[in-house]
Amino acid sequence: MKRTAILQRTGFVRRARDKQPKARASGGLKGRQRAVSAAEAAYWDRLASEIGCIACRVAGMTTSDYVSIHHIDGRTKPGCHLNVLPLCAGHHQQGTGNDKSLVAVHPNKARFEQLYGTQAELRALCHQRLGIAA
Repeated sequence: MKRTAILQRTGFVRRARDKQPKARASGGLKGRQRAVSAAEAAYWDRLASEIGCIACRVAGMTTSDYVSIHHIDGRTKPGCHLNVLPLCAGHHQQGTGNDKSLVAVHPNKARFEQLYGTQAELRALCHQRLGIAA
């Protein structure tokens, strides 16, 4: 008798189909990501619906309310979900969206800021348009 047959018979070998998928302890969040509160989600909705892509606005292009929320300084620090910019796919990730020629913040942060302004300036512009005190 082969060794694997003995181990399977005695229960020391688990077959792939016997393994249960591991549940994520963090509730679906990656690493140390912070959960988004209802107030933060409402802020994101205002950014999307009232501003659209801030880079498109600065460039004088038409914009839509279909945007990605770009975290300026990561997703783990306190207040990280309020330190964001609304960006269309093409201005958020290089090579995505309808217009593949747009300069995106990922991976061209320096060039993006040269064309549209620093991320802090763009955030201040968003707050100005929403009537939020800086």
